[in-house]
Amino acid sequence: MTNIVKENLSVEELIKIDKEHFIHPTTVPKDIIENGPKIIFSEGKGIRVKDVSGNEYIDGVSMLWNVNLGYGQEKLAKAAYEQLQTLPYCSSFYGYSNENAIRLAERVASVAPGDLNAVFFTSGGSESNESAFKLVRHYWDMKGHKEKKTIISLKRGYHGATISTGTATGIQGFHNFSGSKDADIIHAQPHLTNAELGDKSDPDYEGSIRNTIDKMGADKIAAVIMEPVQGAGGVHVAPEGYLQAVKKLCEEKNVLFIADEVICGFGRTGKMFGVENWDVEPDVMCVAKGITSGYAQLGAVLLSKEIRDTLVQYDQILGHGFTYSGHPTACAVGLATLDLLEEQNILQNVNAMSEELKKGFKYLEENHSHIANTRAVGLLAGFDLMQDPENGTPFEQSIRAARYVVDHCFDNRLILRAADFEHQVNIVAIAPPLIINKQEVEEIINIVDDALTAFEKTL
Repeated sequence: MTNIVKENLSVEELIKIDKEHFIHPTTVPKDIIENGPKIIFSEGKGIRVKDVSGNEYIDGVSMLWNVNLGYGQEKLAKAAYEQLQTLPYCSSFYGYSNENAIRLAERVASVAPGDLNAVFFTSGGSESNESAFKLVRHYWDMKGHKEKKTIISLKRGYHGATISTGTATGIQGFHNFSGSKDADIIHAQPHLTNAELGDKSDPDYEGSIRNTIDKMGADKIAAVIMEPVQGAGGVHVAPEGYLQAVKKLCEEKNVLFIADEVICGFGRTGKMFGVENWDVEPDVMCVAKGITSGYAQLGAVLLSKEIRDTLVQYDQILGHGFTYSGHPTACAVGLATLDLLEEQNILQNVNAMSEELKKGFKYLEENHSHIANTRAVGLLAGFDLMQDPENGTPFEQSIRAARYVVDHCFDNRLILRAADFEHQVNIVAIAPPLIINKQEVEEIINIVDDALTAFEKTL
């Protein structure tokens, strides 16, 4: 086959090639074949992106919750460029190392909560959570608890799309695909604070983490994994005291607590890490996305001193790793990202803009009778759409309220995300880049306001 390099392709040519050759992740394949890609991006600046036709959009969800510092950050591009010129790649296998990986491991450990002091680098969130499962199982094996293999995750949680992380993800669509399962991962109901504290009279106690541990036996349970705020599952915020209750339960049952901070980490919730909103110190913490603001593929697993001190006594090859673990260019971007988080006072801006977003939500609630349960932890936010919020009545399944609102916003150049995979659940997620300003927050609210008005006219 002859390779032909084409320049200055038309939009029509790009669509044709995309349909023929590009298999898209987390996309309906038949839609691509019938309609082509929904948008072909070409550039971005600040909180806005452009498509190949020159149309400009507000990125209201930081693309995949990851472009935390927005587009066009020259310091991040420069860090990557300079590293690519000197040492673009080297391996971390066989004891090899590089300065950027060493420095970033120390830097991330220095800002992490508790005694999380060791870092295993990956290429992204799925790899981080998959690695965490393997590392904690190996840890328990080294401690003489060979039966402690089971991981408990929460329904509605999202942890990735590999075999094990896809099993841990509490969203059915990720279980239906391919049929692969990790038999040692089970799900519990989320946010049952009283049950996790030991209240057996709680009507949902049977589905709780505590009941699951007691039924299986703590000697079988390796860890519990959860997001401080569930992201892709619908921006579900844990009730007050819940994370503390689960952490206490884990300590009581000799089970490790894994915090999935892939979305929440690096400022998204107004703290450096989401668990800090509840003063919880995990045994293991998984990160990705915001560690490079999406400018390079990088993830990491942070381990407590106890786990690290155990694992480093292993005297055989650690049978786990990735070609790009500790990638020097990605780590250079990670170091520059942490610099910008400090230099641009990002956490301060997140908390200030979170208040502006909440003001906007209040306005929407006052002017639209179908909006309910608005919530925001930092700039991780969302709201529900219901037929009758006061009585908790959802829309009929045929009324795709969240999808309508998100599509209408898209037509008005605002990219948002719908979480409507559950029966009669309509959630709109908003998570703009952390550099957003007050005027841009108001612009988002105005477009959502218009979309809600248009939706109400269809009822």
